Amino acid sequence: MIIDAIKNGVVIDHIRAGMCMEIYRILDLERLACSVAILKNVSSRKMGKKDIIKVDEMFDIDLEVLGYIDPNITVSIIKNGEIAEKRKLELPDKVTNVIKCKNPRCITSTEQELPHVFRLTDRENRIYRCIYCESKPG
Repeated sequence: MIIDAIKNGVVIDHIRAGMCMEIYRILDLERLACSVAILKNVSSRKMGKKDIIKVDEMFDIDLEVLGYIDPNITVSIIKNGEIAEKRKLELPDKVTNVIKCKNPRCITSTEQELPHVFRLTDRENRIYRCIYCESKPG
């Protein structure tokens, strides 16, 4: 299999195997008019198997969302065919409109325009809680 090298773009690497299509959907990559390569179940010494997404164009990437999905993902910015920057992700302290509060008594259920904001309350166990009602995401 041959995938062309990227001159200017983004490589999202070390994606947990099987997660690339969800990331494709969440980042809304179908709206891009450039080449997007999705590599599933690629062999990896570190992970066994992994997924990779290569985007042949620079775009605003939501690192908060990626960090929430999997903090082990790495994002490489490619410029002139070289890695210009490599970003390691971590769990964000706060996520906004990434997950929705399922508590029917939460104010976000009645006030539709309010953002769904969750704070990281337990980093080790990856537990987030709604800032309005303290519920965990459903």
